[in-house]
Amino acid sequence: MAAPGVEARALFAEGVRAVLGGWAALQLAVAQGFGGPQGPEKAAWLSSALLDFFTQNADLEQEEVEDFLAEVMDNEFDTVVEDGSLQQAMECGTPPPPSDGWTVVQRRRRR
Repeated sequence: MAAPGVEARALFAEGVRAVLGGWAALQLAVAQGFGGPQGPEKAAWLSSALLDFFTQNADLEQEEVEDFLAEVMDNEFDTVVEDGSLQQAMECGTPPPPSDGWTVVQRRRRR
């Protein structure tokens, strides 16, 4: 049997992957190629980067995690998330679809 700490970390990692896998803004950015041809790899990397972020920073506030995700979405996917799902994702669960059925993301224009 795995040590409790190892098991807890594995469950947390599974939860992070589930939340990101169900996050419509990220999935839309990948599907539409906002991250370039490496979009799926960037999405997989985001999962491990978020786990590292939690591991390396004690006592994180929700806003800090939201800022981290927003920065990654901007830098890696040229995407600004404007549908409120950053906050929903941090409320410990897969964000529900927006009430009108639309997910709003905006591709950033390069200067």
